[in-house]
Amino acid sequence: MTKILAFLILAMMVFHLIKPLGLPGLRRRADFWKLAVLALGLMALAAAASHGR
Repeated sequence: MTKILAFLILAMMVFHLIKPLGLPGLRRRADFWKLAVLALGLMALAAAASHGR
């Protein structure tokens, strides 16, 4: 699950560098770091959920 999530976020980051997504808070190309922070949080949450069982 975390590998798929990492790939999707990485693809979104590359696409955002080419053409900004236009979402609130993601209107400039320089905002791609926010996607990286989101990815770290989601992957940590997914890892905690899988190891918590």
